Amino acid sequence: MGHDRDYGDNISTRLTFFLVGAGIGAVLALLFAPKSGEELRNDIADATRKGIDRSREAAQQLGAKANEYYDAGRAKAGELYNTARDTAGEYYEATRERAGELYDTATAKAGEVAASARDAASRQAGSVQAAFEAGKKAYVDEKRKTELSGRTEAAPTYKPEKTV
Repeated sequence: MGHDRDYGDNISTRLTFFLVGAGIGAVLALLFAPKSGEELRNDIADATRKGIDRSREAAQQLGAKANEYYDAGRAKAGELYNTARDTAGEYYEATRERAGELYDTATAKAGEVAASARDAASRQAGSVQAAFEAGKKAYVDEKRKTELSGRTEAAPTYKPEKTV
């Protein structure tokens, strides 16, 4: 798109230089031509009018060309905007669907992990409960032996700690 602009500037610059050069050449040709003063003034006036007319015509052509470029650029920008909007919408929907799938997968996996953890905890709880009951039973048995025998040797001895 920048290339089109450079091309338009190049044409307008060349046209401007051409018109200026043609005008200078016409004036010089008239000045050096062997004519009377009145004829020379008329020729200069005619050349000036022709130069002004050509300049106006060139300006109108350049304006028309600029409008064409503007309209074409505006249409292309509208097309690109619509395409980008449609593509963004498609990506949004695809991303939204994928996010939903990932959420569902993560939810299922989290449920599986939670169930596995519950199973492991209940298995461990059974083992811990059995160990606790065995320890409790051993304690009660030892206590009963100590109480029944009346022996003091069998009783555990605890030394009180001395405080300083």
